[in-house]
Amino acid sequence: MIDLDAIGPLLRAALAEDVGPGDVTSSLLVPGSARARGRIVAKARGVLAGVDVARRVFEIACDGGARVVSSAREGEGVGSGAQVLEVEGPARGLLAGERTALNFLIRLSGIATLTARFVEAVRGTRARILDTRKTTPGLRALEKHAVRMGGGGNHRHALYDAVLVKENHLAFGGDLARALASRPAGMPAIVEAETLGEFRLASAAGADVVLLDDFALEEIRACVRERGNAERPLLEVSGGVTLENVRAYAETGVDRISVGALTHSAAALDLSMRLDPA
Repeated sequence: MIDLDAIGPLLRAALAEDVGPGDVTSSLLVPGSARARGRIVAKARGVLAGVDVARRVFEIACDGGARVVSSAREGEGVGSGAQVLEVEGPARGLLAGERTALNFLIRLSGIATLTARFVEAVRGTRARILDTRKTTPGLRALEKHAVRMGGGGNHRHALYDAVLVKENHLAFGGDLARALASRPAGMPAIVEAETLGEFRLASAAGADVVLLDDFALEEIRACVRERGNAERPLLEVSGGVTLENVRAYAETGVDRISVGALTHSAAALDLSMRLDPA
């Protein structure tokens, strides 16, 4: 789950971006002593992520004076009209936090919803749906959390927690087998291949995972046949994966399918908030 204390500075920065020196409209129309009650409601079917983040945004915006009750859980599927959060507190604070809370919630729930659709599309196969590093700068931990809430898995988090060899690395002439043998103990090694020959070289060099980039279906099947019953390398498909073709890739027998669209192209889940005087 998300460490809400760790992302506190991010949430405060997001609030500061929106509120700036003050909410002019609320200061003109809403008495400082006013209290309000509100509900966040889903306006479309989807999978929720960011519920706890939205709750913390309201707590920060109201200086701890908000009562926030989650009506649905992280990772839960909801239908149109379902209540997600109920909030009560200082009206100005709730208004100040509304947009920021919704921005996190609709973005993360959109990612979880799209991930769940990919996961459902490959159900019954051995393939696992993974994200990539194509995330919004500064929001990677949250967006990868949303992928997990949708039933997907996380690829490496960043440059430091796995070896991932691509053509841009090999262009400098390094020895692949020696590099993999020299990696820190326990660190996984993923090697990208663009041809069947490169798949064989990566396998021989000791890759834990061979990433089959933009391979045709028959080429992927050939790699699966060559790997046979061996435990390694795992085979991962990447590049050009959509909801329309992901099932065909999964049925080749690969182990993993990485989908950048989970985080870079997910549509926001439609959610709205209505406030009333308390």
